[in-house]
Amino acid sequence: MKTKAVFYHAGCPVCVAAEQNVASALDSQRFDVEIVHLGSNRGRLGEAEAAGVKSVPALVIDGTPYHINFGAPLEALK
Repeated sequence: MKTKAVFYHAGCPVCVAAEQNVASALDSQRFDVEIVHLGSNRGRLGEAEAAGVKSVPALVIDGTPYHINFGAPLEALK
């Protein structure tokens, strides 16, 4: 069974670079990665907040958020 991973980002250059690195670094045999662009999919902001995401880009694996670099706080996307 694959582990669920969600990569949240806002489309900024920092986020896009992190997405490319993260997507290629995670083993597709182990992880089912979903990419969520919060800049164009604002309806998922609450989900990201509930998962503990404070800023993007962030990767959530099995309910644990990992903040990769500081691109933008979630508040700026609301």
